[in-house]
Amino acid sequence: MTWLAWVVFVLVDLVVVGLMYVFWRAGKARRRMFEAWAARHGWRYADLDRDLAKRWKGTPFGAGHARKATEVLAGQYAGRPALSFTYVWTVGGGKSETTHTAHVVVLFLPVSLPTLELTPEGFGTRVAKAFGGQDIQLESEDFNRAWRVEASDLRFAHQVLHPRLMHRLLEPDFARRNVRIEGDAILGWTGGRTVLDNVLPLMSRLAVVADAIPDHVWLDRGAVPPRRQGEPPRPAPMRGTPAP
Repeated sequence: MTWLAWVVFVLVDLVVVGLMYVFWRAGKARRRMFEAWAARHGWRYADLDRDLAKRWKGTPFGAGHARKATEVLAGQYAGRPALSFTYVWTVGGGKSETTHTAHVVVLFLPVSLPTLELTPEGFGTRVAKAFGGQDIQLESEDFNRAWRVEASDLRFAHQVLHPRLMHRLLEPDFARRNVRIEGDAILGWTGGRTVLDNVLPLMSRLAVVADAIPDHVWLDRGAVPPRRQGEPPRPAPMRGTPAP
């Protein structure tokens, strides 16, 4: 190997090592930023939780491989257990392999509910519907144009998506958002890694949907209607109390 080739080889190695150091420092600084946010809000932080990546089935979960939840924040929001994390998955392999991320926020509910997913209408949803994908139509044409609704229980979808909530979901802060009730959780997600400034605003939108679920939905399932933001604590219902 000529002296020029050795110089190029050494320079390439130095560049690689330098980039690795820069990424390491950036990762360390980002971790400190998450730890500081968690401490400030009374939450907990963890670098990695692989079990979270297997807990839910709908979008964005289940695609690709090497799935994991990173940058996990756990705490309370509006009196409910809450999570925020960066979900990571890989598609393809070899030279065509690509890594994808989504920022997921979760509020936990007192009981499991049927699945209900709301996604903004767009090219992808129109293609899915063209191939037979579900889209429940409701009383508001404006809402039907803005949102695609999928549900495992049609009656539940109509119970939750009452006129007041549909009107709220048409306001600008819900534009291009994704919301899903799945089991004992309500989830929201956006593309990309976690942005800390977005955690609480995204939580607030999930709380809007959770607070809008009518009391009789909870009572039908034997649960105490959870306290909504600004309400005093609720007493437990008497055994045999009928749903309104």
